[in-house]
Amino acid sequence: MKASLADLLARIPGSPTAKWPEGDRYAEAFSHGTMTLGYYAPAGHDPQTPHTRDEIYIVHAGVGEIVIAGVRHSFKPGDAFFVGARIEHRFDNFSTDFTAWVVFWGPVGGEAATSPHHQ
Repeated sequence: MKASLADLLARIPGSPTAKWPEGDRYAEAFSHGTMTLGYYAPAGHDPQTPHTRDEIYIVHAGVGEIVIAGVRHSFKPGDAFFVGARIEHRFDNFSTDFTAWVVFWGPVGGEAATSPHHQ
């Protein structure tokens, strides 16, 4: 499987929805089993709500902050963040060029932690 950034960007914004009246800011690249790879490019604000599966964000461009379970973290290109299933999170105070790769995987409700390190 291969994903092209140019192809994904051409699909953002997607169709308007109640949550995204100016068009969906997420494009799915591909999936395999429980894993899904996508690209996220919010504009102005981040209206997302908690997801049902674990996820990793890898910042591609831009700077700003991500709030995970009430804890604020700054970010820049190359930073990666884990967000467990059903955990409140959002991007905040981000630059207009902010984009991130997103990986979802595992069962609904997330995987159980098996190791206390790397947090």
